[in-house]
Amino acid sequence: MTWHSSAARDDYFMGLALEAALCAYELGEVPVGAVLVMNDVVVGTGFNQPITRHDPTAHAEVMALRAAGGALQNYRLPQGELFVTLEPCLMCAGAMMHARLARIVYGASDAKTGVAGSVLNVFEHAQLNHHAQIINGVRADEARQLLQRFFKERRAAHKKATANEPRLD
Repeated sequence: MTWHSSAARDDYFMGLALEAALCAYELGEVPVGAVLVMNDVVVGTGFNQPITRHDPTAHAEVMALRAAGGALQNYRLPQGELFVTLEPCLMCAGAMMHARLARIVYGASDAKTGVAGSVLNVFEHAQLNHHAQIINGVRADEARQLLQRFFKERRAAHKKATANEPRLD
């Protein structure tokens, strides 16, 4: 595929990450998706599955890293680019550093747990041995809207489930 610009390329691969996020949404998981790309080829895809898998490490980014590592038979992915719909948390950022990813592109920022610029930026920390290029805000509105819809539906379901419970005031 020929790209007219790097923005068009980023937009395309973030679209694939958004599709992966829909898989998480359909499972009742927080809708975050990720794709790992090397030389314009998707080598790993992941979406959030910690509830389904009973695994606190089953975040979209980790699942994509696992898939790519298995496909390439290597835990180091130095030309790898990860496209993820939500700013990475500390655990995922650590995994990305260990994989030696070259570039991380994310959609929506995460003001509570994001460590690629929101709460802090571990990728720019001088004492750490690996630094990746960070691009943020790619298709952020779509990613944010999907997350907002998920949590709105979840709150409504919880409210409905507890509406008939007797109050103990």
